[in-house]
Amino acid sequence: MSQKKKFCTGALPLLLCWLGGQVLGEISDDFSHCLDSFYNKTPPKGIDAAGYQPICQRYKNQYHFASLYHRQSRAPLYSAYRLGLADGKRPNNTWKYEPQLVFSRASSEMTPFQFATSMDQNVIESQAMSNDYRNSNFTRGHLNPSMHQKTKENRQATFTLTNVVPQRAGSNGGSWNGLENEVLKRFKAYCTGSMHVITGVLPYESEPLRINNRVSVPEYMWSAYCCPSNRSDLPAHMQSFFPTHAAVGRNDPNSGEEIVPINVKAKAFTRGYDVRRMSLETLEGILAQRLAMSVSLFHGQCQ
Repeated sequence: MSQKKKFCTGALPLLLCWLGGQVLGEISDDFSHCLDSFYNKTPPKGIDAAGYQPICQRYKNQYHFASLYHRQSRAPLYSAYRLGLADGKRPNNTWKYEPQLVFSRASSEMTPFQFATSMDQNVIESQAMSNDYRNSNFTRGHLNPSMHQKTKENRQATFTLTNVVPQRAGSNGGSWNGLENEVLKRFKAYCTGSMHVITGVLPYESEPLRINNRVSVPEYMWSAYCCPSNRSDLPAHMQSFFPTHAAVGRNDPNSGEEIVPINVKAKAFTRGYDVRRMSLETLEGILAQRLAMSVSLFHGQCQ
């Protein structure tokens, strides 16, 4: 067995291996400009592996949501946001990159690729590029989906490659999209206050998979929401979905069924990309097992 494979066999080493190992240099741990993205202004607790880069996603001089990113994996671990009812359509997908990932004194404003006449090699090394996804058989899977955002600017801000991961079409355009619509409907019908959402990924337990030998591919997607203020007359079949609920979705039809079973009767397009609904506690248990971290996603369990 190679030295790298030996390193990748444990849970915490697995996470660091997927992330490309520890990163030298100073890594900011500051979400102070976008704490409104988190319930009770508190980011998740227990995620303590080295190499993470918190990003307050800024567009048109406004902070819109938060992402926890790693340069060497060129992918986010999660994005956190306040859900809002969209006041318009999905915008044109003008993809953007993050100058702040290249130089500490660079602009913190995300920049459309179309405005870059020539891409600096330092930018290419620091994060995913649109070219990474071409001919990869993967789509750009939003962690913070555009239609979970209220204003046009909010929705445009989600089209940064620091908010997406390589996601199979059967998940992104099928079962996972169904989950996103389901959460939106619950917010509209039953929440009387804010809903905070955190959506993230789980790496493979085996050798990391990458597209273009650069961008890490997750084996699973996961998501959880917190809606502490909801209708007092919740229907009986909805009471277990509040104040919190969660889900894990398959991003590989060939993965085992220990976490998410396969529905063999599903339509061909979505077969193998099932989504398992679960309690917040169950999701945090899965994260603890796979990442070797005692993770608490919402302050006080959203109570």
